[in-house]
Amino acid sequence: MGRLDGKVCVITGAGGGMGREAAIVFTGEGAKVCVADLDLELAEETVSECPGDAFPLRVDVADEEDVKHMFASTVERYGGIDVLYNNAGISPADDASVVDTSVDAWQRVQDVNTKGVFLCCKHGIPYLLERGGGSVINVASFVAILGAATSQISYTASKGAVLAMSKELGVQFARQGVRVNALCPGPVETPLLLAIYGDDLSAFKRRQVHWPTGRLGKPREIVNAALFLASDESSFVTGATFVVDGGLTAAYVTPE
Repeated sequence: MGRLDGKVCVITGAGGGMGREAAIVFTGEGAKVCVADLDLELAEETVSECPGDAFPLRVDVADEEDVKHMFASTVERYGGIDVLYNNAGISPADDASVVDTSVDAWQRVQDVNTKGVFLCCKHGIPYLLERGGGSVINVASFVAILGAATSQISYTASKGAVLAMSKELGVQFARQGVRVNALCPGPVETPLLLAIYGDDLSAFKRRQVHWPTGRLGKPREIVNAALFLASDESSFVTGATFVVDGGLTAAYVTPE
């Protein structure tokens, strides 16, 4: 028996990285999954790797009509929704220091990372309420808790917004059976993060010294936490800042 048997999950940004890993793990645990991504081809690749029931859908989470269609399509196919895994996010190269980032670059990140989570909660939570409850997992980040001199100002601000939003929603809907938690990964070995480092070994090394484990996390290590939050095992967990960061936010001096 799977830990998510009978549950219907919508995962955004599921064309790669943690989103793809989540779709694979969740279907393996018995969930039926809407694999949503801006790139339909990548979503289809994810579905081809899923061991269980899943379908691909092209979705721009910054577009309200796309988000509405995503949930309506999932309900039409599976009859309801139990879990929202709001994972989609971007961190483009032109999101830098506050003095260097253009207003357009700022807004592009906010539209996906902040507005996208807002829209998914706005239009997704009502479906959870129809089922008598469910779980919302909003992907924030350790940068919502710590500051960094290697700035990505709009991304950082967006993840702070996701964290605050998750706490408010967790409190608001607690008595209606809907749990809302912010999953805060540390640095994870995903295409998004590796693209930021590129071939700059010095940039990687500068950050590595602050990691107690000395390494990047693996997508599966983050998804294991999401699996707990999606399952009924976390029935008393809501409004939480669920940090999975290899000890980064606990560190003052790291091991030599």
